[in-house]
Amino acid sequence: MEFNFLKDKLTILDGAMGTVLQQNGLPAGGPPELLNLTHPELIEDVHRSYILAGSRVIYTNTFGANRMKLERTGHRPGEVIAAAVAAAKKAAAGTGAAVALDVGPLGALLEPLGSLSFEEAYGLFREMTAAGEAAGADLIVIETVTDLYEAKAALLAAKESTDLPVFVTMSFEERGRTFTGCTAASMARTLEGLGADAIGLNCSLGPDKLAPLIREICENTALPVIAKPNAGLPDPMTGRYDMGPEAFAAAMLPCLEAGATILGGCCGTSPEYIRALAGALEGKSPALRNFRGGAFVCTPSVPLPLRGVHVIGERINPTGKKRFQQALLEDDLDYILDVAIQQEGAGADILDVNVGYPGVDEVSMLPRVIKKLQSAVVLPLQLDSSDPAALEAGLRVYNGKAAVNSVNGDPEVLERILPIVKKYGASVVGLTLDKKGIPQTAEERTAIARRILDASLEHGISRDDLWIDCLTLTVSAQQEQAAETLKAMSVVRREMGLQTVLGVSNISFGLPNRALVTQSFLTQALYAGLTLPIVNPNQKEMMDAAAAFRVLS
Repeated sequence: MEFNFLKDKLTILDGAMGTVLQQNGLPAGGPPELLNLTHPELIEDVHRSYILAGSRVIYTNTFGANRMKLERTGHRPGEVIAAAVAAAKKAAAGTGAAVALDVGPLGALLEPLGSLSFEEAYGLFREMTAAGEAAGADLIVIETVTDLYEAKAALLAAKESTDLPVFVTMSFEERGRTFTGCTAASMARTLEGLGADAIGLNCSLGPDKLAPLIREICENTALPVIAKPNAGLPDPMTGRYDMGPEAFAAAMLPCLEAGATILGGCCGTSPEYIRALAGALEGKSPALRNFRGGAFVCTPSVPLPLRGVHVIGERINPTGKKRFQQALLEDDLDYILDVAIQQEGAGADILDVNVGYPGVDEVSMLPRVIKKLQSAVVLPLQLDSSDPAALEAGLRVYNGKAAVNSVNGDPEVLERILPIVKKYGASVVGLTLDKKGIPQTAEERTAIARRILDASLEHGISRDDLWIDCLTLTVSAQQEQAAETLKAMSVVRREMGLQTVLGVSNISFGLPNRALVTQSFLTQALYAGLTLPIVNPNQKEMMDAAAAFRVLS
């Protein structure tokens, strides 16, 4: 069946599978997925009870049906998943309820927190999701994930191995972050960029603690938002949860008011909870959403504000830096990390990362540098490369929403890079040049900017994810070009409404007193509409100019 959840006013999910199975005698700690094979009628009865209670989506009994967790059982994911989907579809037959393949976390941490590689995780999730589609699932739900990197592996695997809609819900702690430090805003922007069809929260917290996080997600995505909390908190002695069905249903209404439109229950809930929820939601309509728009890059721990000026640190780049070139050739990643830490300490908001240098295998080096940086630095990264293979390798391992600084107006370049950007949900830094080089006039540069915008929109990339670099030429050689750059940037920002990037220090190459010239140009550029200056944050003059602009503007 086709699941038209986007057309529904509200969608009611099911509740816990494990809770109901334990109420029916399953010992705690037993592998419930094997009941799909040994007692399919019991699983079917659980699904049917949820449908009768009002669920329009039921989750298959496959939360832990991955190869790692099933290894000691003697059973393969494919056979367990096929049996689980069959039981769910039998219960849903003739009811209009949709069957969601339930995909839980793998049970092992991904690098760098653990030893599991991204590609290994991707393979495990791909096996599950492909089996789910083959068995006839209507959609896929990835749930209870705490690591955004693992959620990325699962979502990419599902999108690339199936044609099914994919929901993703992560589990947050009361402090407003996941166990690994991911914020709700970062989760929302990253997962939407990667192509999720609906996102939200499940498990860990009760509904009374969930509404503020739901509101933060709704402010950072236009996707449907899911709320599937626990029945409050468990008693450490008895394991029973402290919310009854009516209290749970009443506590879910603030989640609805915060913007959630797909609602259900997780641990501790049962068909009685879903029946109470359905009753509480009867006659209710979705709340008005306060989506703020205007995306910037974000990492699991630091989503950037939506407006204002943010400094991109330029120092992770071998151009003109002999010590950095040496570090690349000698595989000295500790030095590169030290450069990053210095920029973070100096106040950079984003770090540009360029490892392109003769003798360096950029395809292998870029992802290794990204992993190294993310082991100690929380700032978002801008990946600076013209090599599509290197960019894809880097974006694949990046745990967050990156920017790609390599897209110019050449149609061939656009066709090579934009599909990769779209696939990984990155932002685009569009350079106003083409095969002919950098145009001399502002009009020609803005024409290229419009070409990049049109191509980005055609590839499904939002305007909010496009930043334009009108390019800085040194005034020691082409003095009139400073004014052309500022004019072009003003048009891009004020008429096209796009974010703007500029490598500011290029302006002063070959001149004495470079810091003064660069600082003066930076100030002019900020008032012309520059939002993302690329500068050396270790230079106090540059950071002072940015800080003064923030105050005066």
